[in-house]
Amino acid sequence: MRLRRAARDDMAAVAVLHRLTMKTSLPYLPDLHTPAEDLAFFRDVLFDRGEMWVAEGADGAIVGYTAVSPGWLDHLYVHPDHHRLGVGHALLEQARADVSALQLWAFQRNASARAFYEAHGFTIQRLTDGSGNEEREPDVLYAWSRAAIANG
Repeated sequence: MRLRRAARDDMAAVAVLHRLTMKTSLPYLPDLHTPAEDLAFFRDVLFDRGEMWVAEGADGAIVGYTAVSPGWLDHLYVHPDHHRLGVGHALLEQARADVSALQLWAFQRNASARAFYEAHGFTIQRLTDGSGNEEREPDVLYAWSRAAIANG
């Protein structure tokens, strides 16, 4: 596996990976956007919002990605075939490399993501009923800080 900064040209592959991962790992979520809308979001919004990194497998295919904006881990998704192989850990470490704190949202039902973030030092800040997200799915706000880890 190799990490590298994402390029705008990667956004088509990232959008496909995102859709596949969502359908496989979060099948209970409604399908709210078309593939074309996904691509437009990744290419025209998310890419410019902050910093994106991709993980490439041995064959050069993108197997994971992360998107970070100031203070937020906006996205971290790994192809289901590459779960528990260190891809998520590597992407998370890259996302945290130059920041002192991050927050993120996860769905309450996403037990594997929640276990992953909690194992990596994120703590629950708030649980919601989902009325604030477009999926209307209960979610959880997590936070991590380098200071909390140093003091803990």
